[in-house]
Parts: sequence; structure tokens; C-alpha cells
Amino acid sequence: MAKDKIPKRYLRFMEEYPEIGKAYEALGNAVHDAGPLDSKTRALIKVGISGGAMLEGAFHSHIRKAIKEGVTLEELKHVAFLALPTIGFPSMMALLSWIEDICKDEDKDSLNC
Repeated sequence: MAKDKIPKRYLRFMEEYPEIGKAYEALGNAVHDAGPLDSKTRALIKVGISGGAMLEGAFHSHIRKAIKEGVTLEELKHVAFLALPTIGFPSMMALLSWIEDICKDEDKDSLNC
């Protein structure tokens, strides 16, 4: 992820509290390595979790990470569609708009936006 895509608040936190930041990153690495799921599946799950929680910043971040793992625009939209019966139509529409936000920022060819 390009440094300018990382929220300034996060970067500031990591500078002010480097020990907590290192522990947070270590925890993230540990949970990723804790099971049998491949990196693309893990990326899609993280997109789903952050979308279901309606965490826009986290959703954007996880979309960018998922793109690096080879997730396509159609797969991202499918995640949003799967959310419909659980979190409702307005929330699904928000997820689709957040996906479009990333399409504006990222290499459009890599996502087929």
C-alpha cells in the first residue's frame, strides 16, 4: 500500500506508540499464519468482516490489500452482495460505493473498473 493511502492518524499512532504498533502488527501476522486459509481467502474474509462492521476505513484498507492478493472487482462486489441478507440493502449499497471509491484510486486495469 502506498504510504499516502495509509491514514495519517494510523501513521501518527505508530510513531507515537511504536511498541504498541509492533505488537499490533505481530498479532496481525500471527493470526494470518494460524490456520490453513490461503492469502486470497484471508483477504476476502477481512473485506467481509470490515464491511459487515461498516468500518469504511478498514474496508478501504482491506480492499487494497485484497487487490494485491489478486482479488477481482467482481469478487469484491460478490462480497457486498453476500452482505445483503445480513446487513440490509442500504449497507450493501454503501459497500458498493466504498468499492467504487477504491476503483477511482487504484489502477483501473488491475480491477477491471
